[in-house]
Amino acid sequence: MTKTRLTAAERSEEVLQAAVVAFGANGYAGTKTDEIARLAGVSQPYVIRLFGTKQQLFLAATNRVCDQVEAAFRRAAEREATLASLGEAYNELIPERELLVVLLHGFAASSDPAIGETVRERFGRIHQTVGQLTGATPDEVTRFMATGMLLTVMAAMQVTGKNPVSCEWATELLDSLGNPDEG
Repeated sequence: MTKTRLTAAERSEEVLQAAVVAFGANGYAGTKTDEIARLAGVSQPYVIRLFGTKQQLFLAATNRVCDQVEAAFRRAAEREATLASLGEAYNELIPERELLVVLLHGFAASSDPAIGETVRERFGRIHQTVGQLTGATPDEVTRFMATGMLLTVMAAMQVTGKNPVSCEWATELLDSLGNPDEG
């Protein structure tokens, strides 16, 4: 069987996807670049050659996740430029738990100046994008972002998303939000 050689861009994409999975599972401090390399099927030196440092790879993974959130919001706004439409788009991301958990790990690692600067800038950009796409008031955008953060935390706790753990309090919260698990 012949192996297909990937381009550098394709291999870089595979490494970045593996990084999202690994950082989502173990956080910034708990993830080693050799683990990411193993997941991507490449050598650890190759990961470093592609991204420089673990910190640069974490920032690339964080930026990738933020790009995906923004892209989901933009697609939703093309259909209907409302907070409800953007909320539905975010709900569609919830089953991809590792994406949302990378955001939480980014927030937690923000005491590192480079990570904090990037995470604050990207969160602010998402906040601004929501307002621009929908024309919502600052208070409405704040409530929307707060609800998104609640859903992100609940996805991290595995009480929403794929195969959620059943908790009465989580069901009550999700029901009051229009349960994302029920589409």
